[in-house]
Amino acid sequence: MTAVKLRLAQGTPCWVSLMTDDLEGARAFYGALLGWEFEPGPTRLGPYVRATLNGAKVAGLGVTPAGTCYPVEWTTYFAVDNADEVAQRIRECGGTVAVGPLTADRAGRMAIAADLSGAVFGIWEAAEHLGWEVVGEPGAPAWNELVTGDDESAAVFYRAVLGRSVVSAAAGAVARGEDDAQLLVGGLPVAGIRHSTDLRNGPPRWRVHFAVADADLTVHQVLDLGGVLRVGPYDTPFGRVARLADPRGGQFSVVQPTG
Repeated sequence: MTAVKLRLAQGTPCWVSLMTDDLEGARAFYGALLGWEFEPGPTRLGPYVRATLNGAKVAGLGVTPAGTCYPVEWTTYFAVDNADEVAQRIRECGGTVAVGPLTADRAGRMAIAADLSGAVFGIWEAAEHLGWEVVGEPGAPAWNELVTGDDESAAVFYRAVLGRSVVSAAAGAVARGEDDAQLLVGGLPVAGIRHSTDLRNGPPRWRVHFAVADADLTVHQVLDLGGVLRVGPYDTPFGRVARLADPRGGQFSVVQPTG
């Protein structure tokens, strides 16, 4: 378990947020599954709550804007020092800024963007809200990875946009199930990039992993709560993983860490 009390360095994933057409249903599902409770959050973009785990903020849940066709989806946010400058680099590097940059009450400044392949992600310039307050504990975020058919272009894009190193893995490591590349901050891996052309993955996306104590038990709980098992559970070098979806189709993964 890692407690987060300081502003995270640029390029570090710092928050995950679900946009759904059924906020009350999402609260019931994830609350029962991951042990979350909820408190009010910024409402600049509509109804929004923050999920807490034993009092620590771990994620956000909001309502998809009425009249849009946006899918129910989890979004990974990266810490940035200046949201306006990073948003401009996203555009210069061929990405799209769909929302913002805008100020979310006193919490911070944010934008929602898409990379060259269309994978959606967010950027967050923290003010009062630094991001998640715990990682790696059951019920909290554990890992974020981009699943894309063009990992080489993705590595170039995120390196340029976030100003951080992206290092390719050795062939043997990929064969063992590790990511094809990793985003590094301060020399440490903070997110992964995985090559995949498997249509079961859907379009390119950032995949959110939540830590759990028992991946197999979690799968049964998801099914009992009306969710869907997509793949797994299966073993990886980092732990036992299952890919899932909530009752409204929001995709996420869980990982039972090794050790």
